[in-house]
Amino acid sequence: MRHGFTTGSCAAAAAKAAAYMLLSGRKKEKISIETPGGIIFNTDLSDIRLSEREASCAVKKDAGDDPDITDGTFIYAAVTYIDNIGEKSDHTKDKAVSIDSGKENDRVVIKGGRGVGRVTKPGLDQPVGEAAINHVPREMIIREVTEVMQLLDYSGRLQVEVSVPQGEVLAKKTFNPRLGIVGGISILGTTGIVEPMSEKALVDTIRVELSVHYCQGERTAVVAPGNYGLDFMKEYYGYDLDKAVKCSNFIGDTVLMAAEMGFSSFILVGHIGKLVKLAAGMLNTHSKYGDHRMEVIAREALQEGVSEETAEKILECVSTEAAIDILLEAHGRDLLERVMERIMNGIMKTLEEVCGGRMKLYCITFSSVYGFLAGSFGAEDILRKQIDGEI
Repeated sequence: MRHGFTTGSCAAAAAKAAAYMLLSGRKKEKISIETPGGIIFNTDLSDIRLSEREASCAVKKDAGDDPDITDGTFIYAAVTYIDNIGEKSDHTKDKAVSIDSGKENDRVVIKGGRGVGRVTKPGLDQPVGEAAINHVPREMIIREVTEVMQLLDYSGRLQVEVSVPQGEVLAKKTFNPRLGIVGGISILGTTGIVEPMSEKALVDTIRVELSVHYCQGERTAVVAPGNYGLDFMKEYYGYDLDKAVKCSNFIGDTVLMAAEMGFSSFILVGHIGKLVKLAAGMLNTHSKYGDHRMEVIAREALQEGVSEETAEKILECVSTEAAIDILLEAHGRDLLERVMERIMNGIMKTLEEVCGGRMKLYCITFSSVYGFLAGSFGAEDILRKQIDGEI
């Protein structure tokens, strides 16, 4: 599959080109940079503008074969003089103060413009109040612009403003609103390269979201694999979804990260179709790693005395909802509750093996049709206390 380039790479390339055009007075149609991952990024430039005081251009984001919502988005950089136009005197004793953060920077000041988000919560890559341009893209921009300044013998200081005209609209489709990043997208990237369908990128996103909650003083991590779990928490318990973390299939990774960060307790709420896989020992519940849903339900049902005929029917089911229907029709709600309790014990055993006693663990599972199915000891109480702000 074809790799792409991050918004950070695009911003650095646009900044390098704009700096060159401002200092040389010559327009440039193409630019290349070396990404931190060691791959050269060659790109065309769009919307080139050059005046005596400012140069700007845009680079079109190419995400490769990754289904990135920023694919095709134009990332702009505008470079302006901080010193007097064309001033060549030695300013090495001075320092430019970043408009965004108050941090000192010797030669290049980076600012977030239109469509670039701003951080409002602690725990992210950048401090509160700063433009959401992460540290690696900042380093890339500084390196590329400084290289141009040296090439063209300019000893003054420059400001780089990164903007994304579509950023505010695109941000609504990202995690940014949940993370407390307002007004636009983030300029991201650690290698400068977008790997198609990167599992690491998804896990990194979960880590960031956990970090935000931890830095806000929360010590109970409330986690759901997906929208089913979030919707259930909202409808059944009235839970504020801004306080929950979505972990997708990476349940084992999420438990480990929460424990390492120092959370004291962890509440997992998920549909039985997802969580039953934990009872089979699966820490990543993606179907590519296996299924075992019906085997687990049939096994536990047999332990509770159902007939082999009923167990065979369960094994033939294609959904956990259908398996629940069979249990209810054959033996009623009481049997279903006992089977679900056994499955919950299996889920908790797997979670506890991962956690190693570093956090208190709780779990709730449900059916889309039948609602609440089972909860570990104290799970509902601890969730309600968290909702009421008691923990």
